[in-house]
Amino acid sequence: MKKLPKAIGPYSPYRKKGKFLVTSGQLPINPETNTIEATTVYDQVLQCLENIETILSIERFQIEDVLKLTVYLTDLSKFSEVNQAFEEKLSAEYPARTAIEISKLPMDALVEIEAIVLRD
Repeated sequence: MKKLPKAIGPYSPYRKKGKFLVTSGQLPINPETNTIEATTVYDQVLQCLENIETILSIERFQIEDVLKLTVYLTDLSKFSEVNQAFEEKLSAEYPARTAIEISKLPMDALVEIEAIVLRD
């Protein structure tokens, strides 16, 4: 089984209650090295989504169960890279999404993504 990146603070990477699961913001941390290796927004989004998929697989959820993703970006002008990665990893019917530009993220990440998930 794939492992999750080590938390960088006193929080859970996710919480599950019945058919409902919420993730903490997933940074683009490689779980093997616990470092951010990707240098582009596109590659960092792919790593964030991979970390979310690992959480989903641990709890036997599917990516199709994701209702909403919240994306935090340090540069909203890179939003096309987010769309490109989402189109590659997700399929229609796409989750709802919010994108927010913020000044800084932990570990100098360019992106962080959190998910709200419900299994039917």
